[in-house]
Amino acid sequence: MRKTGSTLVFLGILAIVLNFVNMVPRVLMWIYAWGETTAWGIKIGIVVLGAILWFIGGREELVEETE
Repeated sequence: MRKTGSTLVFLGILAIVLNFVNMVPRVLMWIYAWGETTAWGIKIGIVVLGAILWFIGGREELVEETE
């Protein structure tokens, strides 16, 4: 889960940075159909979800090591 989480964080931050330089990937153009505010919410949600998965994955590894 840690790898998936870090990938989501990376992609979310990349989408945010690319938005500032007007280079939004075609894959993410659909989120702008609902407006700029919703697109920001989705991008921030991707980063938060990735961070949660990353932290959960770290705890699972810790529990596996102690058993």
